[in-house]
Amino acid sequence: MTRQTLHQSSAAAGCSGFMLLEVLVALLIFALGVLGLVGLQANAVKQSGQAKYRADATLLANEMIGTMWVSNRSFAALTAGFGSAAGGAQYTAWKARVAAALPGAATYPPLVTIAQVNPLPALVGGGASAPAVGLTPSNRVTITLRWKSPSDPSGDPPSNLIVVTEIK
Repeated sequence: MTRQTLHQSSAAAGCSGFMLLEVLVALLIFALGVLGLVGLQANAVKQSGQAKYRADATLLANEMIGTMWVSNRSFAALTAGFGSAAGGAQYTAWKARVAAALPGAATYPPLVTIAQVNPLPALVGGGASAPAVGLTPSNRVTITLRWKSPSDPSGDPPSNLIVVTEIK
């Protein structure tokens, strides 16, 4: 073998090793990209489940408010039928639907509080001590729903939704 042939064969061997290294680096970059996409997909699935629970909680709260609007809207009737403290018939039936729709809602029962709100005397045109003639009090309803997704770590606090509205 001549000196030139020996030099060419060693240069070719060095190039082929370099090509192998490039292929391995390219495979490593591709594998990291695929792992990143798998992680993004898992996060998207988890967020989609959370969005479903939030939407369900919102629909359940709106269902309760809608039922209150079509019932007797006096403070006494709302408190007796819908308040969580009184445990009325409408609240009990709704609570069962909440427990069926939201995971962990049986552990964290929904709260429905109803408070009577008197109208402001300043709105009537009188001073702070003027009586609110012709205005009736309204009922402020606060609904608190809490749930815990099965995929959430046990140490995490439950998710919650609070809806506040006034019914007159």
